[in-house]
Amino acid sequence: MTAVTQTPAAPGPLALGLRQGRLEVKQFARSREAVVFTMAFPAIMIVIFASIFSGEIGGGVNFTQYFITGMIATGLLSVGFQSLAIQIPAERDRGVLKRLRGTPMPKWVYFAGKIIMVLIVGVVETAILLAVSALFFDLDLPSTAARWLTFLWVALLGISACTLLGIAFSSVARTARSAPAVVTPVALILQFISGVFFVFTSLPSWMQHVAAIFPLKWMCQGLRSVFLPDSFASQEPGGTWELGKVALILGAWCVIGLILCITTFRWTTKRDG
Repeated sequence: MTAVTQTPAAPGPLALGLRQGRLEVKQFARSREAVVFTMAFPAIMIVIFASIFSGEIGGGVNFTQYFITGMIATGLLSVGFQSLAIQIPAERDRGVLKRLRGTPMPKWVYFAGKIIMVLIVGVVETAILLAVSALFFDLDLPSTAARWLTFLWVALLGISACTLLGIAFSSVARTARSAPAVVTPVALILQFISGVFFVFTSLPSWMQHVAAIFPLKWMCQGLRSVFLPDSFASQEPGGTWELGKVALILGAWCVIGLILCITTFRWTTKRDG
């Protein structure tokens, strides 16, 4: 009697997404430059800032306690927006996206892999930054569950907005070679005007108004509510932490980013048609 050979069951959506996520993490880890720049850059910057500005910013708070918020936010911007907006055009240029589109794999799996990679790298990067700052530069970590919860939702909304905007912005660069030149200035300008390297309220008012349009400023502000005493809320432009507004604007950027991804993402280069 002939045995009946059963076809293995196709993996479910969760298994497909996790498999693609593992592949993306492995590819990221193999790129030494990406690992060093993306994961080590915020920690290097906090070492530089903490070494230069070793005094207090006021109210018994040292500079590290203030600038850690900007370093966390810029780290999430780097892994979510900057890395994807540079990485995806390179894959498009090499024909990777065109080949993926021609396979039976659902298109959403590709994006799920990118999202999983960004989340894992973002968590590890933030953990390294907090560990370095707490061990060597007297950073006081949040002391209450409420502050940790605020940290969680601000970081999650922020990295979600940055990831979606990074995927959408990946269609701006025409080639892989031009992507860093297109993306890096945008990220740097946002960092300078959003209170990453300077006390936000010391910036010119017009610069503060421009920064308030974009998510990075609100990520920094939300994180300041986690790491700074409540007395510092009065020094914000609105006189309070405005956490409701932080959530609203970051959430709005998530929606805008999703719409832009759906309407502008390209699987092929213009020369491929």
